[in-house]
This record gives sequence, C-alpha cells and structure tokens, in this order.
Amino acid sequence: MNFLSIDCSTETGSLFIKFKNKTFNKVLQSYKFNNDLLMKQIIDFLAEKDLNFDDIMQIYVNQGPGNFSGLRVSLATAKGISLSKNLKLFGYNTFIWSCAKFFNQKDTIFSIIKFREKYYIKKFNKKLKSSLKVYEVSENDLLHKYSKEFKVIPKSMSKSPNKNILGLYNLNIVDLNHNELEFLQLNGLLDEQLIKPLYLS
Repeated sequence: MNFLSIDCSTETGSLFIKFKNKTFNKVLQSYKFNNDLLMKQIIDFLAEKDLNFDDIMQIYVNQGPGNFSGLRVSLATAKGISLSKNLKLFGYNTFIWSCAKFFNQKDTIFSIIKFREKYYIKKFNKKLKSSLKVYEVSENDLLHKYSKEFKVIPKSMSKSPNKNILGLYNLNIVDLNHNELEFLQLNGLLDEQLIKPLYLS
C-alpha cells in the first residue's frame, strides 16, 4: 500500500513515503510546523521523488503526544489532503507505535513516553489493545512499581538519558519505523474516525 506518514509530534518531525517497494524519509525542523510551510514541504518532498498525491492511497498522521502547534498543524494538513484528494486517513500515537514490533509476543506491554520532563505510561495487551487511559507516573514508580514489567520507550527518548530509567530491567529501546504503521492499520489498531490530538497536561 502506498502511503504518506506525517509526524510532527517532536521538535524534529518527519515525513515518510512508501511507494511500491521504495521508501523515502525527510526530516523537518520545528519552524516548518505551520500550515503553509508544512504543506509546501510535503508537495516538495513528493516532487523530489517524482511523485504526486495521485500516487498515494493513504495518509497516516501522528496524534501525539507532543508539541501543541505541531500536532494541530499536522492533523489539519493531513485532514485537508485527505478530503481534497479523497485519500484514507488514519491516526496513530507514539505509545502504540512503540509497541508495534511486539505484537502477539508479550501478554502485557507498558509503553513509556517522556514529555516536558514528565513520564507517561499506557498499558497494552498481547494484541496491542488498551482500555486504559494514559496516566502520569513518577520516576520512583517506574523504578519500583513497574520494575519487572515488560516496557518500551522510543529511541528518541534515550537521547537525553536518565541512567536510572535506561537501566531498568526488561526495558526495550525501540526505533520508530514508519513501515510498521501499515501493519498496525491492517490489524485495526489505528484511529480512522474522530482523529484528534493526544495532548498531555
């Protein structure tokens, strides 16, 4: 399936295109996250690869957690493209994205995100279904209450390391791979309706 993925959840966002058996990636800086510039970046990125919106069948957009303006602009842009080009739109979040490669491998997975110096956690089952909301946890909770649980964090979080957290037992640092979004979508794990930002207080 040919798709475009838009991730503006962090200061360094990214665009990703899968077209047939080829993939292309482009890094975006935070100053690109306004309506005009983001749309231009997407159009230019497609043109650089000799592609256009007619070559894309689906759009994936990161719902967060992340920067307010980045999420708002990227969701508005993705929805605009979806409506104008009649493309299917799916929303994903970094919690489930971090767990994708462990689908059907662990009975319970705790996905951890650090945002604005706070830690947030979301629990998933073996099929990556979750009925629980995201909740804030302290460093002490992670070190003790969740010490033996199977945990994942995105690799980007390890760039500002907390040695205590990174030294946790059963902690897995994962690369966020846009190709895994298609797998999540095919298994019905992405949002298809009411796609809205995931904001954390």
